[in-house]
Amino acid sequence: MKSSSDTQIARDYDAARARFAALGVDADQALKKLARIPLSLHCWQGDDVQGFEAGETGLTGGIMATGNYPGRARTPDELRADLDMVWKLLPGRHRLALHALYAETGGQRVDRDALEPRHFQGWVDWARARKVGLDFNGSFFSHPKSAEGFTLSHPDENLRRFWIAHGIASRRIGAFLGRELGSPCVCNLWIPDGFKDIPVDRAAYRERLRASLDAIFAEKLPRAHLLDAVEPKLFGLGSESCVIGSHEFYLAYAVQRGLFLTLDTGHYHPTELVSDKISAALAFLDGVLLHVSRGVRWDSDHVVVLTEELVALAQEIVRGGCEGRVRVGLDYFDASINRVAAWVIGARATLKAFLVALLEPTAALRALEEKGDYTGRLAMLEDLKGLPYGAVWEHYCMESGTLPSMAWLDEVRRYETQALAKRK
Repeated sequence: MKSSSDTQIARDYDAARARFAALGVDADQALKKLARIPLSLHCWQGDDVQGFEAGETGLTGGIMATGNYPGRARTPDELRADLDMVWKLLPGRHRLALHALYAETGGQRVDRDALEPRHFQGWVDWARARKVGLDFNGSFFSHPKSAEGFTLSHPDENLRRFWIAHGIASRRIGAFLGRELGSPCVCNLWIPDGFKDIPVDRAAYRERLRASLDAIFAEKLPRAHLLDAVEPKLFGLGSESCVIGSHEFYLAYAVQRGLFLTLDTGHYHPTELVSDKISAALAFLDGVLLHVSRGVRWDSDHVVVLTEELVALAQEIVRGGCEGRVRVGLDYFDASINRVAAWVIGARATLKAFLVALLEPTAALRALEEKGDYTGRLAMLEDLKGLPYGAVWEHYCMESGTLPSMAWLDEVRRYETQALAKRK
């Protein structure tokens, strides 16, 4: 028997569906499409990017997790338990992105150049039981050999060889994850290399980076198992004046080598729109990995919320019909609020953005644009903002067996009392 709340949600959805139908949009079909869009959630939100390495070092590489909210995951099992709670509160079926420093080595010190697929078997078992796919990232930070701020572009050949070996190991692990789970793993490469102040010889560092990347990607691994991506950045803490792996560098490299380009929404100048970069990159690339974050001034990793730019990202993907060519991952970490809630807030915001895009009467808007009626296009875009998207979202949650509205937060509060608050 439906509750009065469920009945109201159903009534609101019927009314909303009629509104969208009047614009030529089938809300039921939009929800079916939304259910087929997987997000790749980032494991590092649950533990402030600490990982599980024996003899761990402090967080470095221009990365900073601020806050000390209680309940940080300290073990793989705690992190997986937190993720199970997140999955419960999200409609749809989604993926998980791992970093190399989340290897399970049984308490033994295994350096990153020696990591093997077996160190991620626990994650494969967990993912297989939940029928989710895994993505992977090499971890080129928070390590004694990255302490000088350079890895693959370091002048020291021995240090470069170590990080090249780590990159090779990461790709093999990614291929293992993709093969074991029957879903291609996106293996992303980001390095923190850069200068705090003005460099003289940028070219030498970029030449070394190019050579290192060539060594990492020399081994051909099946694309059915592995999709390689490279991630640029504008600047970071300690690399304010020059990032070796800049946008231009990696865009050119990805085009030349047939790789995915990672577009992180927190890695560009605040006035740059990543939504505008998607179709430009896809004109020359097979695919793009989108890292959804939220930049606030100098910080690039605030919890994602439903902004106009987030909606614009989803619209660019949906309007171009390139859902199959853009992999959508989340990338932020906030230790100042409940970490499970942060995961859910960002993921639900991203899904809502895709819902807005899928409910858009794109054909009507495109027709106005093609005949040069930019007045009508702008007027329609503005009027669309007032449509009852929330009613469709609530219905989607209810039909997916997921708590709607703020009810999900009550579930997180209970989990905090029962589990998170007991972690010291």
